[in-house]
Amino acid sequence: MIHRRNFLAQGSAGLGSLALAMMLHEDSQAQTGGSIQVLHHPPRAKRVVQLFMSGAASHVDLWDHKPMLEKRHGEKSDFGEQVEAFQNGLGPWMKSPFAFSPYGESGKMLSEVVAPLGACVDDMAFIHNMVGKTGVHSQATYLQATGFDRPGFPGMGSWISYGLGSANDNLPTFVVLPDHRGFASNGPKNWGSAFLPASSQGTAIFPQRENPIEDLYARSNYVTNTGDKAGLELLARLNEQHRAQRPRDSRLEARIRSYELAAKMQRSAPAALDISNEPQHILKMYGLDRPGATYPSEINRAEEAEYFGRKCLIARRLLERGVRFVQIWSGNDNGFPRRNWDSHEDIERDHGPLAHGMAVGTAALIKDLKQRGLLDDTIVLWTTEFGRMPSTQGSKGRDHNPYVFTNWLCGGGIRGGVSHGPSDQWGYKPLDRDNPTQVYDVHATILHLLGIDHRKLTVRNEGIDRRLTDVHGHVIEKLLA
Repeated sequence: MIHRRNFLAQGSAGLGSLALAMMLHEDSQAQTGGSIQVLHHPPRAKRVVQLFMSGAASHVDLWDHKPMLEKRHGEKSDFGEQVEAFQNGLGPWMKSPFAFSPYGESGKMLSEVVAPLGACVDDMAFIHNMVGKTGVHSQATYLQATGFDRPGFPGMGSWISYGLGSANDNLPTFVVLPDHRGFASNGPKNWGSAFLPASSQGTAIFPQRENPIEDLYARSNYVTNTGDKAGLELLARLNEQHRAQRPRDSRLEARIRSYELAAKMQRSAPAALDISNEPQHILKMYGLDRPGATYPSEINRAEEAEYFGRKCLIARRLLERGVRFVQIWSGNDNGFPRRNWDSHEDIERDHGPLAHGMAVGTAALIKDLKQRGLLDDTIVLWTTEFGRMPSTQGSKGRDHNPYVFTNWLCGGGIRGGVSHGPSDQWGYKPLDRDNPTQVYDVHATILHLLGIDHRKLTVRNEGIDRRLTDVHGHVIEKLLA
């Protein structure tokens, strides 16, 4: 078992606000740059990209076709048991406003709004019996992102960064591409390092902004190259004096490493984010063939495709440069008019553009990784915090459904063209209620494919050996190729 003991409390961190790092008790594993670089068995994958739909994407309107809802549309919903709704979403049964059709050799039924992914469906493995613990966005988002439904725990990307280390010392190991309109529930806490070393946290990049990485460059016009160099030299001397007086305090060393990474990123990050030399057919595939386009104030498909597609293309460029974990977010927290997946009022209005934009970018990413030979050792994970009810809220919306929802995986040792764990005829709960799939199982499976036994990668914090999967989790063997 691999574990480290935490002696110092750690605060929040980032390139702009550098936090305290941990002092770690060394055992038989060598530590390099805040990671332990350990494999328990031969890996199938080297890197992960997670696509997170903030606000709760509806499984029954995207991936989980329910003919019974079409047959009983408009009838009074009868779940056969007491149902605890989040708001008032126990109206009549509601069929999807989107048509479903079969795709691929597997004949997987997909909604028309995710039709671009039809070409990739035989590489994808769907999990339709995911269950959560809560219908509250913040807690459910924490659970999917960190394995715990409360703050104070590292994100999955931080665990992977800590366990595998960097494949490129000039770029962060864990990069986050938030929605350009704002953060999802919990904001940066979803990708914080908590009690892991500060170097394992996610670095947020906003590709659509003039300054994609905060505090990477000095923006003041009075800062000169000469003055900047002199300031850094003075800082280096002061740091050496401070470090010589406190040889057992690791906090300064952690800050120095963070600044050194920032300096390296000044040279490497701009090249990774610059898509101007990408071929036109690649830009078109990602939905980026309308430079300078303007969009209406209403949510629309072309805008969603451009913004999500850009993040997917940046993700590919980061992955091929050695970034271990890239997290892409769609949707901001509780914005009105809706710019997230929390479609209480109108599924067709909100999910239509968001799903289409997501599908364009995601399909391009999968195809691009595949044609470059990267999909074989890259895991793509699609998730959301919970699903939505098969009954109506109002006349067009759907309430929260933490009782069942869908994830899917692709690449990196995943067996494609399969669907695992069906939901019931309504898409309300798992068909087999005694054997649902939980987030711990998905996390355990991803770590397994990366060569890590989820039970052995632990860190002692506050007297407990913590791990990504808490005390749960089973590798989903049926999804392995």
